[in-house]
Amino acid sequence: MAKGMGNLMKQAQQMQSRMAKMQEEVGKRTVEAAAGGGMVKVVANGKQEILSIVMEPEAVDPDDIEMLQDLVLAAINQALRESQAMMTDEMSKLTGGLKIPGLS
Repeated sequence: MAKGMGNLMKQAQQMQSRMAKMQEEVGKRTVEAAAGGGMVKVVANGKQEILSIVMEPEAVDPDDIEMLQDLVLAAINQALRESQAMMTDEMSKLTGGLKIPGLS
């Protein structure tokens, strides 16, 4: 029984190591999302950090700040969803589709 437990622990450590490496690699990848037909673009990484926001001059209308706020919010939320989907997809590949609570 002790030998089987040792193998299980070794497999768990290997999985943990692969997960850490995958998270590091995915953290370096980026996704881009846009809103308003590309008037606002947001880039996020796999760590769900916003790296940049680019706004076309036409998106900046001093008489309609609410529209710009909505576009920025929409682009950020889409970038974060895509970043999460990228991480979930990679995690699924690593775990063979097995759902592990707290990891997906």
